[in-house]
Amino acid sequence: MTDVEATPGEVQSRNAGSQTLDRGLRALELVTAAPGGMTVQEVADRLDVHRTIAHRLLATLADHHLIARGPDNRFRAGGGLAALAGGLQTTLRDTSMPIMRELAEELQSTVALLVREGDEVVGIATAAPVSAAYHLAFRSGSRHPLGRGSAGICLLSALAARSGERPEVTRARVQGFAVSKGEVEPGAHGLAVLIHQGVDTPHACLNLITYRDDVMARAAPVMLDGAARISALLS
Repeated sequence: MTDVEATPGEVQSRNAGSQTLDRGLRALELVTAAPGGMTVQEVADRLDVHRTIAHRLLATLADHHLIARGPDNRFRAGGGLAALAGGLQTTLRDTSMPIMRELAEELQSTVALLVREGDEVVGIATAAPVSAAYHLAFRSGSRHPLGRGSAGICLLSALAARSGERPEVTRARVQGFAVSKGEVEPGAHGLAVLIHQGVDTPHACLNLITYRDDVMARAAPVMLDGAARISALLS
């Protein structure tokens, strides 16, 4: 076979295409990692490019529904990301469910699996104890704002520390889990622990939901162990 050497023009074209793709992916990462979204100028500043280039990159991502522009002119994660994440979420659900069922039975409480989508927290699976006299119901697909409740606090703790963040987020980053009461469901306790899926994969979390104080008193080590087992299987 004869090796074919690329011409300077072809190399330059490939490099330009690679640079555009790299910038587009970096812009997508920046927007989806920002809880409050980002403006065109903020993205331009972070990428160190002209505003016109940033606008073109963001417009292309928006055309593919990977991001969306809100009425405040800030770009946030779009619905198209859900389709891309579908296969990843299937693996996450399938890996997590057996362990979630164990945790639900051991703690006699509902355990939910949640992921971050833009500035929201979304439930993608739930396990309920079959032997408990009662438990709190949780519907897959349920959403609430990032930063509210133990799951929202927990997922924020996976991000780099930022000025003005809730003390609960800082505490969760140090102790490895987040707790809340009544922030999503009135009177209900929540305890959430991060699931790690790899360096470049968004974090998910396990969230215990219960009304029982006695369960909360012993739940942290059990939930931490369960999340660690899931993380090990996904690594």
